Amino acid sequence: MDDPIEVALRKKRDSSLRVAIAQLKPVGDMAALAHACVSAGNTGALMAVARYLLKTVEGIDRPAIATVMPNRLDGYTTVLDLGANVDCTPEHLLQFAVMGSALVAAVDGKEDPSVGLLNIGEEAIKGSEIIKQAGELLRLAAAGGHLNFHGNVEGNDIFKGTTDLVVCDGFVGNVLLKTSEGLASMLTDFIRQEFTRTPLSKLAALVALPVLKRFKTRVDPRRYNGAALLGLRGLVFKSHGSADAFAFEQALKRAYDAARNRLLDRVHHRIAETLQALPSGEAPAAGDAAAARQAA
Repeated sequence: MDDPIEVALRKKRDSSLRVAIAQLKPVGDMAALAHACVSAGNTGALMAVARYLLKTVEGIDRPAIATVMPNRLDGYTTVLDLGANVDCTPEHLLQFAVMGSALVAAVDGKEDPSVGLLNIGEEAIKGSEIIKQAGELLRLAAAGGHLNFHGNVEGNDIFKGTTDLVVCDGFVGNVLLKTSEGLASMLTDFIRQEFTRTPLSKLAALVALPVLKRFKTRVDPRRYNGAALLGLRGLVFKSHGSADAFAFEQALKRAYDAARNRLLDRVHHRIAETLQALPSGEAPAAGDAAAARQAA
């Protein structure tokens, strides 16, 4: 886990991580030996090796990491990017939205998932210039019928279930993920400690046991293990390095569902359809943006 990415990429060509990813790549006229790869190895090494061996889908500049977080609607919200890309352009965020929409459609069966852009407020005038320009691109895509863009959302909307998908850069997404996991662990430990302090609290815990069990199950990060590396010419899923058997099983299930529902084909189709309909290179001009908002 401490190896620099360069070592994993250039000097460890027979590592289990590299050998596993290589199974996704066709050789000559022979089909690939595997439909998906699941690894609990170093995230940076996994991304670097996967990108080197598999390459990115046409129209995608950078792969992104996507996973799900529980929400109060008894479901979950898909979030990306979670750490693969710290510095993102508006075009990158648009690509994340398209790839994430394909993932939700393939795995969850929602053909037109709603997309939110993570920001410091719901208003279109808020946020950095990159976020504002990304919002304009997403509104243009929505006006053309290529995305179901809800608009800007805030952090608490992820757990409210306001949208099916939330898009952000990798720095914000990684902080969000680690904070959420830490909070869930802290709440579980706090409840266990409080309900075992006195005989009366133990009795209260016994009465509330069914509710407590449901809460623990809902926030258990093991249930949501298995982050997809989207944008590659192969299905690669990242498991937590500390995953137990149950958690790793969830990652395997996510990879299986993605392969069974032809996620790669869906990403190819959505990317080609969306990016061909949008101006390339730069965010839309103010007049185009205003027209897009009116049309949306």
